[in-house]
Amino acid sequence: MFLLCVNLGPAISLFLTLGITYIVGMANNGTGAGKGFHVFATHAANWVGTKWAFFVALLTIVVWLVSGPYFHYSDTWQLIINTGTTVITFLVVFLIQNTQNRDARAIHLKLDEIIKSIDQAHNEMIDIEHLSDEELQRLADKYQKYREECDVRSRRGKTQSDQG
Repeated sequence: MFLLCVNLGPAISLFLTLGITYIVGMANNGTGAGKGFHVFATHAANWVGTKWAFFVALLTIVVWLVSGPYFHYSDTWQLIINTGTTVITFLVVFLIQNTQNRDARAIHLKLDEIIKSIDQAHNEMIDIEHLSDEELQRLADKYQKYREECDVRSRRGKTQSDQG
């Protein structure tokens, strides 16, 4: 059991220590803790998505499985992997969600800029992600109606060209 605690404990501690140190360092440099967390979350989310992170996780599971007979498959042996994976999953979910929220916001802003720059575009579509569900449904219904009208015109055009 001590062997696994030594293997898992420092890895989690190092991850948390580096993250906290990085965030505090960014705050002390005058760039703000929010910016520090943004940078840390981006780097951590990018690293978690690499093949190396997968190999580290796989190696951890293999070491845990191989150590099972040594610890007689005890409750503590099972608790180590359950606790470790739960803590890491809990933290990574927030890191990835933070990154996805920023990416989605950036995409929405880029789309808003494209809509604004096109003369024929409906400027009412800018910033619609902040509308209520009912307002979004009304817009969806409106565009569904446009599409249906377009389909009808398209079918009429085909019918007329087939006859002509």
